[in-house]
Order: sequence, then C-alpha cells, then structure tokens
Amino acid sequence: MKCLRLAAVSMLSILPLIAFSQAARPIPTETARAYFAEAQSLCQADHGELWGISLCGPMMFVDAKSRFVVANQADANGALKAEGDIFIGYLPLDQNVANTAIEWSGVRWTQISWPLPVEERYRKTLMAHELFHRIEPKLNLPAPQGREENAQLDTLDGRYILQLELRALARALRAQTDGERKKAAGDAVLFRAERYRLFPGAAAQEQALEWNEGLAEFTGVRVGNATQEQQVQMALSDISRLGDASTFVRSFPYATGPAYGLLLDRYSPGWHRALKAGDGYDTLLEKALNYYLPANLHQVMEQQATLYDGATLRAAEMERETKRQEALARYRAKFLDGPVLILPFRNMHVVFDPSNLQPLENAGTVYPTMRITDDWGILRATNGALLKSDWSAVIVVAPSVSAGSSLKGDGWTLELKPGWKIVPGARKGDFILASGS
Repeated sequence: MKCLRLAAVSMLSILPLIAFSQAARPIPTETARAYFAEAQSLCQADHGELWGISLCGPMMFVDAKSRFVVANQADANGALKAEGDIFIGYLPLDQNVANTAIEWSGVRWTQISWPLPVEERYRKTLMAHELFHRIEPKLNLPAPQGREENAQLDTLDGRYILQLELRALARALRAQTDGERKKAAGDAVLFRAERYRLFPGAAAQEQALEWNEGLAEFTGVRVGNATQEQQVQMALSDISRLGDASTFVRSFPYATGPAYGLLLDRYSPGWHRALKAGDGYDTLLEKALNYYLPANLHQVMEQQATLYDGATLRAAEMERETKRQEALARYRAKFLDGPVLILPFRNMHVVFDPSNLQPLENAGTVYPTMRITDDWGILRATNGALLKSDWSAVIVVAPSVSAGSSLKGDGWTLELKPGWKIVPGARKGDFILASGS
C-alpha cells in the first residue's frame, strides 16, 4: 500500500468524553497492549540487524468503522489522550485507515487496521511488514524506475508464467537437497526472464512494487518468524494465499518478495543491504546461483513448464481470459464510452484492496473499492472507479444525485469541501471537478 501523508486535524474537541469509556470500545485496550508488547519484542529480537536500524517506533491500531485509535505513544499535537502506557483517541475523517505508514499529528506512525489476525504467526508477520514501511524512507533504497501498473500480470501469458514462477519458488523452498533447490530456483529465474521477453518494460514495473511491498513482506517473514523453518513455512503460505487472488497486478510481491528473499539469504547473504538501481530479484538470484539463461529461452521455458503441470494451468487461464474480456467490455462501456465524472488530483491519498484490481488497457486500472482523500474532499467507491494510468485523476460514472456538497452515482459518494464544484466536461454528458475560487 502507498503511504498516506495527510495533515493533522483533531476531532477530540467535538467528541463527548463518554466516547472514551471502556464499555463501548471497539479495540480492547488490554489486547492492544499485548500486541504492542509483541511488536516491541520482535523489534528487540531483530536489534536492527536486518536493515541496520531498529524497526521500533510509533504505532497505532485503528478501527475503520468507528475510527477509534489506540497508540503506543503520544502524538506531537495532543490529539490523543494518555491512559497509562497507551494513548487513545479518534482519527479524523480526512485520514484513510489502512495497513501502512502515515504522517499524522506531527508523528510518522505504523498504522494497522483493527482487528489484527488471531493466529500469532500471521499477526507477527503483518506487524513486522508494516514496521518496515515506517522506516522505509530512511533506508536509501534505490528509487523505482517504473510505474507500478503491471497490467501484464492480468493477461493470459503474464498470469500463466507468473504462476509457473511461483510454483518453482515453492519447490525451491521445499527442496531437501541443495541441488534440487538450485534447479527449482533456476526455473523461477527462467520463467521470469520469459515473461520479461514477452512484455518489454515489465521488469521495471514489477521491481518498483517488489522493492516496496516485496521487501516489506520479506521483512515481515524474516522478523515475524523466529526460525528458518517458520520463515519458509510463512513464505510458502504467502505463495498459497496468492493463488486465490482474482488478480496479481499489485498483490504478487507479497509472495515473490519473501520467496526470493529467503533464497537470496541462502546464496547471497546481505543482499538486501546492497541493493542498487536496476537490481531485480531475478538478476540477483541468477548471479548468486551462477545461472545462465539459455539462448533458446522460449523453448526451454516450455520444456520446464511440463514439470509444473503447465498444461492444466494454461487451460484454466484460458477459461479465465474469456471472462476477463467480458469484464473489460463492461468497464469500457462504463468508464470510457458512457458519461463520467473526472476528479483531477491535487494532493491525493488512497486506500484500496490490492487483490481485486482490473487493468483497463492504457486507460488505467479499475479499483472495485477505494477511498480517496484530496484537497477537494472524500470519494468512496464501492462499485468501481478508474484510476488513470498516470495517477493524475480518478473517473467514476456521472452523478445521479447532487445535493449541495454531497454527490452520488453508481456505487460512489463524494463529499466536497467548500470552494469546489462540478462543471460540464469536454464530452456531452461528462463532468469534471473544478475549483470554485
């Protein structure tokens, strides 16, 4: 998820004191204390060894419905109220709630949406993942060299080859001998190379997201699981869970990051502390294994695919492709051909589900659900919104209801701040948001 950086606005002045009573709290404070202690123990066990600096720091749990906050320290502006060794309050409406790092009330926080996973290994992995995002700007990681669109991972060939790669990574993690492990790891590198051959530019797009969410999930697996065996099992679980995703365009690094990371730990210790621009998981592992890609890449890839039940996998993907084309036709009619409202961005912050996105050719990506805050107000979409490929604007179907500052359309609501209005767009029936000043 992208980090959310928004100005602090306290709502405590308008909340009755009874809101702090123990009776109706959506986050049990004793449970929150236990989880803070759990996160602290993870940080102390790591002792800054993984990234060279401590993962410990300001942390908050937020209930999305009530926006109730429990934090492990005070904020800089006094928005939270001390209650023993924790601090409680409410997150204002201009803040999104997500698993991410945010700047709020003068502090950079690790924010985690409540409730956390009940199972300990998933909870610890999640917390360590999000702790990484808070320190990420301090790590001087190489700047992404491409946008994170990854539309190739929603195509027939892109999905098919990614899943072959994931099967090879899983086989490498499960391998009982070093020879078996290296052979399967080499297959993963081979499959990725074939995908990049078919989709020029895909390497930069995938690496941009892998150096964000992939490194975060690698950190979650490494720090959140005490033993090497537990780390491998969690990485395998990440791969297994990704198989249920309807799309891979933003969710794939949660599986590739830990898998490649653990293999690189074995064959190139310290790799993560020496990253430079242009590095990719595949190139790093290729070098670590002394693996050489064959000249007849496609032919060898097809041969190796038979070892991973490629025929059955491709048949399933061909069936999915038919349904995808039907969905694309519906989205074209909705967001490209029909009347729409265009909301240009000024200072956008977004939260969304990365597991259900649908790239729409060169126009952008359809997000079935999302919440956007900007200088103009708050957009909530529950039935699709098109985020332009250059992240300059979001598009929804034209409004059906307009009542002052509140607008509604098919599966979306918009609360406008003073000074903003919608005006006719370039096409008949279209609208665009404009400043009233």
